[in-house]
Amino acid sequence: MTGHIDPTKEVFARFRAADRPGPIHMLNLVRFRDRAAYPDGRQASGAEAYAAYGRDSHAVFSRLGGRIVWRGQFELTLIGPSAERWDECFIAEYPSVGAFVAMIRDPVYREAVKHRQAAVSDSRLIRLAPAAGGSGFGSMS
Repeated sequence: MTGHIDPTKEVFARFRAADRPGPIHMLNLVRFRDRAAYPDGRQASGAEAYAAYGRDSHAVFSRLGGRIVWRGQFELTLIGPSAERWDECFIAEYPSVGAFVAMIRDPVYREAVKHRQAAVSDSRLIRLAPAAGGSGFGSMS
């Protein structure tokens, strides 16, 4: 079974078309390959390749106003497929949809993302609208 690594052109077009003012949050759930799958055959673990992605993309992410607003370490799935596990769990904030799109199109980022593609066996990237926290579930505050 092939995992989810990159967005389809259709979903990315919907992402861009659903522009709105203000920041977006992107929930990232990432599972690494044991061994990175570089097309040129270079050797690295999935974790090492993902670390290279983070290192090489950081300047673009920061320049465009991106920041990590939450990070956690996966422990177990209480509701959902029990076989799913995630090596990286975090929420990245971007100042706008445009900033995220600019990052994806940046030549430095496009080179860095090759490490992500080699590293990742499966992932989820879920766009969220930031909202205030609170003390209750649902619409309670």
